[in-house]
Amino acid sequence: MKTKNYFLMCLLAVFSFSAYAQETTPNVPQGTASAGIFYKSHVSPSIQSRGQAPEMDLTPQEAKDKRSLGNTVVIGKDRQTQNDYFVRNRNEAEQSVRVAPPTLVFDAYQASGQPTDPAMAVGPNNVFVVFNTGFVIYDKAGNDVGGGQRPVTDIFSGGGCCDLTASYDQAANRWVITYLWASNGQIQVAVSDGPNPVTTTWSVYTIPNVQDYNKLSVWSDGYYITANTSGGKVWALDRAEMIAGNASATYQTFNLPGIVTSGFYSPQALNVSDDNMPAAGGATFLYLQDNAWTGVTTDHVKLWTVDVDWATPANSTISAATELPATPFISVFDGGSFSNLTQPDGGVAIDALQATIMNQAQFRKFATHNSALFNFVIDTDASPSIELAGVRWFELRQAGDNQPWTVYQEGTYTAPDGRHAWHASMVMDGVGNIAMGYTSMAGPTTPNPTNFRVSSYYTGRFSGDPLNAMTVVEEIIAAGNANIPTLRYGDYSKIDIDPSDDATFWFINEYMKSGRKGVVGAFTLTPPGLDDIGITLITSPNTGVLTATEVVTVDIRNFGSNDITNPEVQYILDGNAAVVDSYSGTISAGATESFTFSTTGDFSATGSHTIVAKTNFAGDTNTGNDEITKIVFNGLVYCEPTGNCDPLNDGVTKLALVDQDLDVNCGTTGYSDDTSIVFNFNLNNNPFNGTVQMGYVDSAFAIWIDFNDNGIFESDELIANEDVAAANTDFNFTIDFNAITTVTSGSHRMRVRGEDVDQSGDYLDPCGDLSFGRTNDYTANISGALGIEDVTITNGELIVLTQANNQFDISLITTFDGTASIAIYNVLGQTLAFNNLEKEGDRFNYQLDMSFADTGVYFIKVGNTNSGTFKTAKIIVK
Repeated sequence: MKTKNYFLMCLLAVFSFSAYAQETTPNVPQGTASAGIFYKSHVSPSIQSRGQAPEMDLTPQEAKDKRSLGNTVVIGKDRQTQNDYFVRNRNEAEQSVRVAPPTLVFDAYQASGQPTDPAMAVGPNNVFVVFNTGFVIYDKAGNDVGGGQRPVTDIFSGGGCCDLTASYDQAANRWVITYLWASNGQIQVAVSDGPNPVTTTWSVYTIPNVQDYNKLSVWSDGYYITANTSGGKVWALDRAEMIAGNASATYQTFNLPGIVTSGFYSPQALNVSDDNMPAAGGATFLYLQDNAWTGVTTDHVKLWTVDVDWATPANSTISAATELPATPFISVFDGGSFSNLTQPDGGVAIDALQATIMNQAQFRKFATHNSALFNFVIDTDASPSIELAGVRWFELRQAGDNQPWTVYQEGTYTAPDGRHAWHASMVMDGVGNIAMGYTSMAGPTTPNPTNFRVSSYYTGRFSGDPLNAMTVVEEIIAAGNANIPTLRYGDYSKIDIDPSDDATFWFINEYMKSGRKGVVGAFTLTPPGLDDIGITLITSPNTGVLTATEVVTVDIRNFGSNDITNPEVQYILDGNAAVVDSYSGTISAGATESFTFSTTGDFSATGSHTIVAKTNFAGDTNTGNDEITKIVFNGLVYCEPTGNCDPLNDGVTKLALVDQDLDVNCGTTGYSDDTSIVFNFNLNNNPFNGTVQMGYVDSAFAIWIDFNDNGIFESDELIANEDVAAANTDFNFTIDFNAITTVTSGSHRMRVRGEDVDQSGDYLDPCGDLSFGRTNDYTANISGALGIEDVTITNGELIVLTQANNQFDISLITTFDGTASIAIYNVLGQTLAFNNLEKEGDRFNYQLDMSFADTGVYFIKVGNTNSGTFKTAKIIVK
């Protein structure tokens, strides 16, 4: 009854607090911005008492957070002319020391969120995994002990959104889970009653005015929260009261004086990563400051400390900002937009997560000093046409509790093979070794990019290693097998240290592995075993048209420290008898060698085939990495109809559509496989105008795209069909994908057919022979999203007012009430700035600073990205 009474008080009065208002502009010490009481909304019963989890909805849906509102940069303000300093001056110790592979890898959830926001915490016996719409509880062998993927309502109130986080407060033996609960800006924080997350009850508290991207950190005198909230506000929660499960507890908020952002607020509070708490006070907050932003003159890191007096809030203070120097960096991608890093095979360009201190900034207390770790993504290539993501990381140190912080070391981590590295998380073990988990995929110069889709890796350094270098050679946790389907990726990952041994690192990350999943890897920074060998990749065969005699090729890696000679390997196809062979020769320690089995495999049956390949080395010290599985699909053979293009040049002779303008091949049989030619359809630009020429009068043409990739061009995959009366003359046509019900993203076969309709044959039969005509197959790459013209944008009024010093006041007056976007382009079509906008009254407003831009003509586009409806204007910078 008491719990219900407190919940009623929360509903009726919302929150009781007294304000201690302070201005955020002066960079001087300040007091609290507000203080008050928050109430326990309810006590949630144990997970064990709830039985088996219900089946979760896996329908893809974008997370309803506000991170996507964008970043504001000043065009031309930060003109970088050199690649990243640490890339140009690579430390010879960088990635020079091998360590053992992961001791455990498992997929922790499958979710529909875009992104799924993976995080986790590790306790004495359990791993508590959270994602945007739920959670799962595991033991340390990777076994689900909580009854499956559970909805957030098994702990929290209903009606919430996303952004779950998980922490384990080692000093108190409590789990602390947060959830962005209400659209009006509240989160709920659940504190367990004990260390067993399955059997414990949960005290759930509701915290006011936390708008988005909430992150909670454990400190000695409170739980500290940061969020994407205008003004850079941070929250202090009374940890002692929450641990005790008291029905009410107090909070205090502070503004971060002197903070500058690009429009997205993502500072982080330092989190105590073990049970060795610092003295009260000195809770530390960090944020990067890029000189591409208004109000920042040099790249640096800002730092604030908070001293809370829980008894007398008026005595609480937040310090003025300390500016810590940083080696110059580029943190802006694509003018601040979220479409940044292009995936293999022309996949969607995904979010680099710029302008963000990545989850989680960590604190560690040692006998001689205190350390703090944090990181953020940067563009290591200064070229305006090339992006290569890397991780800028820092270790700060202070001589003791509540002493000044200084930069102890700083570096930039880049992945091998020209790959992107980003989406990182860092933590220290008990002796000061640093581990960093991160995402990597193929970059602009990576060989064989399709082998490197979004995947999870780790690196690190030992406490005595040369400064400023990640000395550990990267190890893969798990490789993704498909592209992320939308631009939203992340939004964060999480690494934790195991309290049981203070040496095992646990990292969770998002990837695609036959679905959108979170993958967990456990590892230590220890030397490899003596004899450790395994299969890391099955390189062939691959999905496509397969035969009864396909060669099977694998990569064999010697993980160990001893060379291994003539190891035995095998593969099993579709559960049949093992095919056993031997690698002839020696595989050196740390090396990877390719091996092709002498016996081929029969993949001729249409459908999926499962290959399991492994090593059979008798003295293997780690059999957990011996084996790998791959599923390939034997697709149908596309029909190749004949035709006659000569001597009258019948059929389609020229085709201009999206990014191609072609002379169409005739082919020796009237059929030509031109699938190496790719037509890139971005559905955001739908509909598409094309032009054809026919080689003979009274002809017709048709175009199909095999959207379901089943080898058949079906009637609902016909995207164009026109009669053309004139020969060798441009004929214009339009393709509207809104009229097609089967559209799917990705790469598909596109068939173009044309014929003289007075002769035998049917151009509308995709497999029929033509007496006089031709058939050509191309590749259609479909990206973006379909939309219907938004009349609220079309009927809106775009006003651009030119002001002094090349400042522009931009307003879109419209009845549209969603999230609008603005983009600024140069005459080459390059995106210079991008931002999402929230409506202010009857309009969307944007202040464009072009004072650092080159003179010339620029273009502005404002509107609804989802529907692809925009208003455009031209501006001139003088």
